[in-house]
Amino acid sequence: MLTGIRIVEFEALGPAPFAAMHLAELGAEVILVQRRQGGDNPAKPAASLLNRGKRAIALDLKDGGDLAIARALIRSADGMIEGMRPGVMERLGLGPEEARALNPALVYGRMTGWGQDGPRARQAGHDLNYLGLSGALFYGGLPGEVPGVPPTMLGDIGAGALYLTVGMLAGLLQARQTGTGCVVDAAIVDGAQHMMALLRSMGPQFDTGARGRSLLDGPHWSRCYTCACGGHVAVQCLEPKFYAQFLEIMGLRDDPGFAEQYNPAQWPEQVARLAQVFAGQSRDHWAALFDGSDACVAPVLSPDEAARDPHIAARGHGAGAPLPAPRFDGVAAQPGRVPDHGQDGAAILDDLRQKGLI
Repeated sequence: MLTGIRIVEFEALGPAPFAAMHLAELGAEVILVQRRQGGDNPAKPAASLLNRGKRAIALDLKDGGDLAIARALIRSADGMIEGMRPGVMERLGLGPEEARALNPALVYGRMTGWGQDGPRARQAGHDLNYLGLSGALFYGGLPGEVPGVPPTMLGDIGAGALYLTVGMLAGLLQARQTGTGCVVDAAIVDGAQHMMALLRSMGPQFDTGARGRSLLDGPHWSRCYTCACGGHVAVQCLEPKFYAQFLEIMGLRDDPGFAEQYNPAQWPEQVARLAQVFAGQSRDHWAALFDGSDACVAPVLSPDEAARDPHIAARGHGAGAPLPAPRFDGVAAQPGRVPDHGQDGAAILDDLRQKGLI
């Protein structure tokens, strides 16, 4: 879908490389500028899954010759992505003003946690910090318990990378129409705040301001339960028709204790009773019992188990290698290769020479 678009990505961690991977899987040519000596994260593999579909060149941006190559890449690109703290790219001479002087149509994507300005802009932070400050973590736990630690994809990817992807696409459309680029300031704290619009739009029943009493974090029909095997099932039968199916399958249709679905005063007792019932059988028993129904119950699978699930497998995902998303008719959803460190440097330099940029 993005064939003919070139994105230059400057190596960073987490959401920035995810956004660049996403654009690559949508068809863009993504050139990853890696550090010559590698990054500062010892846990990051040399050939990261997030680099699939990209071409890689290794540069030392403090070296004059390599900096000239980076500038040539920017001149050749439709967009660029960086995930440094505010001010880092400016100190390297590759900030928005310098980059857009080289290429006025450039869409300059910036990925941070706190944003480019504000009191916290230059502070360190991670996914959980951004979610906490934004209010998005408030309902992230059961009543009486501390907020849980959601998977890092909620902030880094949902509130960060995907917002950067959307911003880059919008900027590229504008640049195609006007010839003028823009700066995309994608901050995880902004994305998390924006995603809260869904909860806030649902009214006071869904957003009570008190943990354990909203329709998302308090009810017996919207939580996970522990099974006899130690595994868990996820239940969220919000609508009455789905709740009715849930009670039918659980053998509780005529139980007066479950007649009131939306009464917060009843939820603690209903939760306790359901916890006792679910604890009597294994997770696989419950998964089989609810399979094919509209009761909105699913097993909580580990990533390896999920890869073996019939539905996930039917969608084509493999263990450790999810397919690109979303999908388009007539286009095969296939991940690209993961380059070795600096693997495509010679070919990228040849391309720049042919274009007369170096």
